[in-house]
Amino acid sequence: MPHHPLGAVVCALAAALLFAVAAVAQQHAAAAVPEEQSLIGALVRSPRWWAGVGGDVGGYGMQVAALALGPVLLVQPILVSSLVFALPLSARLNRRRVGARKWAAASALVAALACFLLVGNPSEGDSTAPLRDWVVPLAILLGAVAAAVAVALGSADRGRRALLFGAAGGALYGLAAALTSYVTDLFEHGLGHVLGSWQTWALVASGLVGVYFQQRAFQAGSLTASLPAVTIAEPLAAAFLGLTVLDENLRTNDFGVVITALAVVVMCATTIQLSRAQAAA
Repeated sequence: MPHHPLGAVVCALAAALLFAVAAVAQQHAAAAVPEEQSLIGALVRSPRWWAGVGGDVGGYGMQVAALALGPVLLVQPILVSSLVFALPLSARLNRRRVGARKWAAASALVAALACFLLVGNPSEGDSTAPLRDWVVPLAILLGAVAAAVAVALGSADRGRRALLFGAAGGALYGLAAALTSYVTDLFEHGLGHVLGSWQTWALVASGLVGVYFQQRAFQAGSLTASLPAVTIAEPLAAAFLGLTVLDENLRTNDFGVVITALAVVVMCATTIQLSRAQAAA
């Protein structure tokens, strides 16, 4: 399928908006569940939580469309803008005003994102990379996920468990994003090709396990700890695979690489700030 960067940006922004709606709905549903009550059992009985699931489904559909039109390095960073959309949505739901500090952080995030996209100028890659190209990067990523889960299970600190489970879930979402473009292209060749591809089952597994770890993060501790981890780990994991497996890169000079790196630092810092503000709302 031909790549259309502008279309990818539009679809990614639409996905970010739907993910924002989903995040606001699910966070408020989770916040209403007492600690002594089963989180999953309570959420599946919550209409608001299911509305959030609907937003996630729609957001993932737009993310698939975006990844079909542009590279992972272009699409995934845009999804952190969901926090900017979530800010006024959450404020309206809680009947609160958005403070100047939050708007400043949101503006800095948008500016850093624009800098990353314009200066970094991510290139198209090759989603058809063979399994041998996946082995080492995939082992590194899954090893990091396994280590995070192992430390989380052995930790008595609820905040640390929430952060580590959130990071593990976000990293698996990033893996799912890196696999999405190849799997969607397989539908052009028939259902048999889709079902016969290891990428399809890796996509399904990473998505389901990612959802499970995210819910474990919600149950382990405050959303203030889990939401930043999920939000940051997903694009970082996807970018790692885009650079190491999918042959994507940043089309810029050495000075541009420095500027892009600074933009990534600002994006991470403002994402943490907005995630904590959103979780505490």
